Amino acid sequence: MSEDQNKQMTMEVNTAFLKSKRGILKEAEMGTLLVALICFCVAPAPKYITATLLEFLITSLLLLLYMLKLNKRLTFFFWPLVDVFNSTFAAVYFIILSLLAVTTYTVTGTLVGGIAGFLTAGLLCVDSFTLFKNITFNKPRSEAQNEDKQ
Repeated sequence: MSEDQNKQMTMEVNTAFLKSKRGILKEAEMGTLLVALICFCVAPAPKYITATLLEFLITSLLLLLYMLKLNKRLTFFFWPLVDVFNSTFAAVYFIILSLLAVTTYTVTGTLVGGIAGFLTAGLLCVDSFTLFKNITFNKPRSEAQNEDKQ
């Protein structure tokens, strides 16, 4: 019985996810979000700092969720769909936020943060597109797996 308890208590880390396309995309999103956050912190712009920090935390939590394979244990959500909604809404939000930052900048940090926000929005669009493409609705599992391999 102690072996069963050890199996349940250990947490497996999926390092292969970090090397996959989705993992690299999440890492790139976090990198551009960090650059934008630093730029907005240097140029004191609290309205931009808050939104960027919140998305950085959400993206890091999703990355941690996939790395620790918690999406397989917490099955009450369909995590890819949650990720698609997050990426889509964050992309739209960052396009608007970056437009505001670039058009109304008074400090160079706000301008650079806005440009980094545009890069983040582009990465979020790619992320939502690839995730949405992989989500299958009303298809048999075998057919969906064959499409993913092609």
